[in-house]
Formats: sequence, structure tokens, C-alpha cells
Amino acid sequence: MKKYIKDILLFLLILLFWLLSGFIFKFNKEYYDLLTLPSFTLSGKYISIIWFIIYILISISIFIIIKKYNLFKQKDYYYILVTNYLANQLFTYVFFYLMSPFLGFIITVIVFISSIFLFIETKKLNKKSSYFLIPYLIYNTYALILMTSVYLLNF
Repeated sequence: MKKYIKDILLFLLILLFWLLSGFIFKFNKEYYDLLTLPSFTLSGKYISIIWFIIYILISISIFIIIKKYNLFKQKDYYYILVTNYLANQLFTYVFFYLMSPFLGFIITVIVFISSIFLFIETKKLNKKSSYFLIPYLIYNTYALILMTSVYLLNF
């Protein structure tokens, strides 16, 4: 029973880290409403739900890797995970707090590229764990197209 509680707490800690920027940097609705957005932009409500689900899936993937491997000994995985995490968390700050479509675009490119590498490195360690990252890859493709459009429309 103790093992399950430790596992649940570990999973929740991982998830909390991924949700962190949403708690620190709030969605700036006034700024967002001033932007010219492409027609394929999802509503903020759907975006929040999608990201929450994706963060749960990322957390499951990381949890599987942590349970099977010493995270710090998997250097390629670790560095890519940290890069992806920091870029992902930085997006909310640069886009909504600094109100910069350009920096939001640059961070989105970094998140997109690092999520591809994260998938590849995860797959090398554990194929099952990598499957949980597929929705992240798909949504990052949409996010890249969206942020490219937002940047160009508001240039």
C-alpha cells in the first residue's frame, strides 16, 4: 500500500511541475482579445482542456521512465526533457506576460523540435512510454502552425 501512495505522489509531483506556469502566469484575456487570430484557433477553454490532458500523458510517460531508469544516468533523455520542459513553461511567460507573439513563436519552435527529440529518446528507453507522447507531438504541430499564423497576422 505504501508503494502505491509513493507512486501516486511521484506522479502528482511530475504533473504539478508541468502545470506550474499555468499557476504562475495567468492567461491574459485582454491581450489575447487584441490579437488577430487565424480562423482555425480553438477557444481558450478547449486549449486549456487539451493541455491538461497532454500534461497528464507527459507525466505518465515520465513516470514510466523514472520507475524503470535512473533519470540522471539517461543523459540524452534528461537534457532533452529539461529543455522541452523549460521551453514549454516559458511560453506562457513570453506570450501572455511579455505579450510577445515573436517570442511566443520562437519558444513554440523550440517546444516543437524538442518534443520530437523527447519522443525519440523516450522511444529508445521504453516504447510504451513514448506512445503517451504522441498526442503531444500532434498538438505541438497544431501549436506551431497556430503560432506561426498569430505571429504573421500580428507582425
